Amino acid sequence: MLTKLITGLLCAVASMAAAADPGYYVVTPYSQPGKAAVDLRYWSVYTPGRSTVMWPEMGLRYGINSRWTTELLLSFEGDRLTQQSLSSWNWQNTLLLTQGQYDFDLGLHVQAIHSPDDGNGLELGPIFQTELGHWQLNGNLIFERSLSDSSASTNLKYQWQALYRMAPGWRAGVVGFGELGPWNHWSDRASHRAGPTLRVGLGGVDLQAGYLWGKVFGRKAEMFTADLVWGF
Repeated sequence: MLTKLITGLLCAVASMAAAADPGYYVVTPYSQPGKAAVDLRYWSVYTPGRSTVMWPEMGLRYGINSRWTTELLLSFEGDRLTQQSLSSWNWQNTLLLTQGQYDFDLGLHVQAIHSPDDGNGLELGPIFQTELGHWQLNGNLIFERSLSDSSASTNLKYQWQALYRMAPGWRAGVVGFGELGPWNHWSDRASHRAGPTLRVGLGGVDLQAGYLWGKVFGRKAEMFTADLVWGF
C-alpha cells in the first residue's frame, strides 16, 4: 500500500512539477491525522555587499492519516517585504515509513516545485529523527532535480538539528543546512551554515526561529529563519 502511494505521488509530481531556494526549515517525519494547520514561514539572507533577500512563505497542511502529511505552499521573494514576487508553488508530502518498531523514526520527503521563472522541479529524500534523553536529533538528505532542464544534474542538500528540551513546550539547540552540488561529485563551492535555534510550542501554535552563519550559493552569508505553525 505504501509503495503504491509513493509511486503515485512521484508520477503526479513528474506530470506537474526548478531548483529550490536555499531556505529552509527542518522537515520532520510525523503526522497529525485529521488535523489541518496554517504554516507561515519567513527567511532572509544577508550577503556582504549585496541587498538582503527576503522569502516570506505561506502554506496549508493536512494530516491525511498517521503516516502521510500533505501541504500546499506559496513562496515569495524580494528585497523588501512590500516588493515581493511569486517565487514558486510547492506541493510537499511527508511519509512516515516506521511507526515505533525502532529506536528512531524514518520518513520520506517528496516535494513538487513549480517556479514561474525556472520551471518544474522535484525534491526527494529520507528524513530521520530520534530521541536521546532530553535531546531530539534530526538528519535529512534531500535530492533535488530540475524537470525542465534535461541536462541538469541531481543535486544533494542536507538538514540537521539537535534540540534540548528545557521545559514543557521549550526546546533550544543548533540547526544546520547545506548544498553540496551534484550528488555524485560534490562542488568545490558547496555551501554550509549553522547556528542557534529556539522552538516554542504553546497550545496549537508552534514557533521555531534560528540565526545561521556560513555560506549561501558559495558566498559568505548570514541567514535568519522562522516558521510558525498554527494547528486547528
